[in-house]
Amino acid sequence: MVYYDSLFKEMLKGQELQRPAMKKGDPAFFRRLEQAMDVHREKIRLNVLKPRWDDSVLDFTTSDFLSINRTGRIREAFLKELERCGDFRLSASGSRVQYGNYEYILEVEREIAAFHGAETAWICHSGFYANIAVLEAVALPGDAIVFDEFSHASTGVGMKVSVAAHKLSFQHNSPDSLRDALTSLKALDPGFTTGERSVLICVESLYSMEGDLCPLKELVGVAKEVFPSGSAQFIIDEAHSNGVIGPNGGGLVQLLGLEKEIAVRVHMCSKALGSTGGVILCNQTVRSALTQYSRCLTYSGAPSVPMVASIRAGYQLLSSGQTQKEQYHIQEMVKYFFESLLDDPSWQEAMDEGLISVPLAEDYEERAVLSHVVPVKMKPGHDFSLFVHLAMKNMNAYPMGYPVVPKGTALVRILFHAHNTKEEIDRLVAAVGEWAIEVLELERNGSKNALPSAMRRFLALQGTS
Repeated sequence: MVYYDSLFKEMLKGQELQRPAMKKGDPAFFRRLEQAMDVHREKIRLNVLKPRWDDSVLDFTTSDFLSINRTGRIREAFLKELERCGDFRLSASGSRVQYGNYEYILEVEREIAAFHGAETAWICHSGFYANIAVLEAVALPGDAIVFDEFSHASTGVGMKVSVAAHKLSFQHNSPDSLRDALTSLKALDPGFTTGERSVLICVESLYSMEGDLCPLKELVGVAKEVFPSGSAQFIIDEAHSNGVIGPNGGGLVQLLGLEKEIAVRVHMCSKALGSTGGVILCNQTVRSALTQYSRCLTYSGAPSVPMVASIRAGYQLLSSGQTQKEQYHIQEMVKYFFESLLDDPSWQEAMDEGLISVPLAEDYEERAVLSHVVPVKMKPGHDFSLFVHLAMKNMNAYPMGYPVVPKGTALVRILFHAHNTKEEIDRLVAAVGEWAIEVLELERNGSKNALPSAMRRFLALQGTS
């Protein structure tokens, strides 16, 4: 069976309406949950657990950016590191404020801090929890959180548990909008100027949907201009830059030399590093605040030795320079993708007609660093159609719609890896071009309700006309 058959069957099985089949005597609690999920099933948008594909499927989806998971390099490094740990205890058997603060995790945290040029580091179970933990811990009553409007879901959850009094968004990657937000706080409460109140500015080094880099130097300049006393500090999520951008994959902050300007950096180890968990980079003051105020960190068991060993194995590959070749190859593949799509007549026609757009392809030659996260944007509905078409071509790139992206927008996110080749990119460009021409022809013929051939085949599996 080809992969898309098993994928589509699993997806369509998850879209079967459940509320009509429930019995009157079933508990109201479950009927209400199913009714809520049926709203998503009707749009074929309920999230389902998808079967894992093998390496014959072209991968433009996974977070294994450096390909050290696929090749087994991280597994080999991990097993060597685990052997070095000797007769370790499997569980930490307690939280970090109790029994779980063992010497090995402290040793690895010191190494990671040194690699990133930070005063200290804190290893936690995931980057998602790390973002929540920071906002839970470092925002005090009366403080403000100012966040980029495209911030990750973890920032949103973190703000829900934060005691900060003010939570303001600013326009994506806009220094002027950040200045407006900071100025409004300055006028609202003189405590932000005197330092009796603090402002935490949440940004990401590389945005997971837009794929663009944060103009961090400009944003730092704005914060210093409005609050020269230092009451405004940055929290940056480096999940997608870790391992891929900067010296030896150290991230955007290190690429720009801003280590001393950023209060908190959050790095994720489950993407390019091929392991698991997250790391908070900060100074001792923030570390103490995490210990005191973060329930996410101190009310849960500490990471185990195997988990810490996997993180150390990934960082050893980075720090030794063994992944620099992969970093360079990713840049070359993204450049080749942009060159190819801009030279392809089908893509040009589709972009001219407004069917798709690839903002990151514009003026790509002028950027020193190219993002390995490239969104192909389009109208809602077309994203799923393109996903289905690509899947039937034995390649995987997932669609993203609301609420993951703003309402009224949609995209198919292309992720590039060290294991992608020019031949694979040629196949991707050709497949998208084929889909685009078919959709354009349907639109020109006035067939508003007609579906592309791949979508018709997909729906036929469900018995839908």
